[in-house]
Amino acid sequence: MLFLEGLLEYQFLQKALLTSIVVGIVCGVIGSFIILRGMSLMGDAISHAVLPGVAISYLMGINFFFGAVFFGILAALGIGYVDQKSRIKSDTAIGIVFSAFFALGVILITLAKSSTDLYHILFGNVLAVRTSDMWLTIWIAFIVILLIALFYKELFISSFDPVVAEAYGYNTRLLHYFLMLLLTLVTVSALQTVGIILVVAMLITPAATAYLLTHRLKTMIFLAALFGAISALIGLYLSYRYNLASGATIVLSATLMFIVTFITQNLIFAKKRGGVR
Repeated sequence: MLFLEGLLEYQFLQKALLTSIVVGIVCGVIGSFIILRGMSLMGDAISHAVLPGVAISYLMGINFFFGAVFFGILAALGIGYVDQKSRIKSDTAIGIVFSAFFALGVILITLAKSSTDLYHILFGNVLAVRTSDMWLTIWIAFIVILLIALFYKELFISSFDPVVAEAYGYNTRLLHYFLMLLLTLVTVSALQTVGIILVVAMLITPAATAYLLTHRLKTMIFLAALFGAISALIGLYLSYRYNLASGATIVLSATLMFIVTFITQNLIFAKKRGGVR
């Protein structure tokens, strides 16, 4: 009841709830493709690689969106280039690039002498979201979901069988970078809610939970978006009710749903095999 009263009374809580749910939905949608393509580590890389862009934007006094997107795309291109032009495997290239970008971002934040802003960037602070940030998040989510809908067939085929996709005449590498662009946009939109460190959990956990429940991509996307929205709602409630970090409570809510789904599914399969062991 206290949370509902707060929603009716406080505008900042209304903005926080709407922003969190939108982030949960779009993270679930893009996360479904990340899971299927085995690109979880890439999501982690981009989420950390945007920090220098955020820091530079802060130093220049402009919206962090522009700097974060630029460095996210730069990181994706850098990882792809190192992977293609050397004998180094993709996971090693990811580790090199994202750790370097993240270290650069920490140094730039230190130069800015703003530890408070660094904390919010790293861990999120959805209760302090501004109206402009809320609308930016909504527009990013709308654009990302619209683009995925428009190119669903190409992404579907290239995610399950890149060889068949090339046989159809699709440019799989271009589709890969297209998905990286969408991933960067989603990562930036989630900075205010869960922060750089925890955003990868929102990209992966709701989609992983949905993956346990279905073999159909459309159903998986719908369930992942639903789980993302529910975890955002529960997490924000816990954050407001018990004065906890919003990003952490949202992520733990998503993790709890995964654990419950995982245990329930294993119990059901165990019974089908002839009893729980």
